[in-house]
Amino acid sequence: MGNRVTRDDFEWVYTEQPHTQRRKEILAKYPQIKTLMGPDPHLKWIVSGMVFMQLLACYLVKDLSWKWIFFWAYAFGGCINHSLTLAIHDISHNVAFGNKQTKWNRWFAVFANLPIGIPYSASFKKYHIDHHRYLGGDSLDVDIPTDFEGWFFCTPLRKLLWLFLQPLFYSLRPLYVNPKAITQMEIFNALVQFSVDLTIYYLWGLKPVIYLIAGTILCLGLHPISGHFIAEHYMFLKGYETYSYYGPLNWLTFNVGYHMEHHDFPSIPGCRLPMVKKIAAEYYDNLPHHQSWIRVLWDFVFDDSIGPYSRVKRLCKLAKES
Repeated sequence: MGNRVTRDDFEWVYTEQPHTQRRKEILAKYPQIKTLMGPDPHLKWIVSGMVFMQLLACYLVKDLSWKWIFFWAYAFGGCINHSLTLAIHDISHNVAFGNKQTKWNRWFAVFANLPIGIPYSASFKKYHIDHHRYLGGDSLDVDIPTDFEGWFFCTPLRKLLWLFLQPLFYSLRPLYVNPKAITQMEIFNALVQFSVDLTIYYLWGLKPVIYLIAGTILCLGLHPISGHFIAEHYMFLKGYETYSYYGPLNWLTFNVGYHMEHHDFPSIPGCRLPMVKKIAAEYYDNLPHHQSWIRVLWDFVFDDSIGPYSRVKRLCKLAKES
């Protein structure tokens, strides 16, 4: 993607994130894009089907041997669960029921969380708004690795381990970088989740519970779909901090690959992001983008110039005032 240099620190910039200005320019030129904003009427039915598919899978795997439990967790169940985390991402932007029904969106995210096995949706919502508002913000955007991650995970073997452990870092990093008070919604999320986990255990035993949780951990780690974690904001080309991917895995991930378009217009549901690119093609066609998430993972591991430090960071106003 261009000239690369070995990194020993983040790429510090002293400009605003590019998405705000591009959003203004596109809306001024193509005001019809506003019609794409609003809820996706199909999302709730797709997500509900995925949740019930996983509940059926719990019944079907209850008598399998452990090796098949982990095989199907990685090959099937984890793919569904990873997709559900991205549905929760969309729901966090209120695109399931619209901005006027925020509580319905929060509750539905808890429902979408059920097959994941671990309470996730409420905490994700709490931090994800900062990722958009303060993209790359030091001590605000918890999507950015810590200094320790950048320093330690710098060889191919260590970066491979980092990818495998990504669910652990993704869940624990916010507690270190930007700790926030536990909300009532997080408590509700946890109570509902653990109640369902215990119910599944009572009905069908331990294996279905392990099937769900193992699928989540494995497929949020070293898995082709997880290439989107690296593809979205890791700086493969100097000067560009967000990248899109337009390949077939978007069909399984609610178009999360259209990431430049998403950050430009967070209130547009994933199903309509390809229309943004089509309408405002001249703003996106010449920007660098990824062709393959598997290739992204390969380059991340084996290219010495790419690693957890390959992120743009900036000092946002809120960080300066705190």
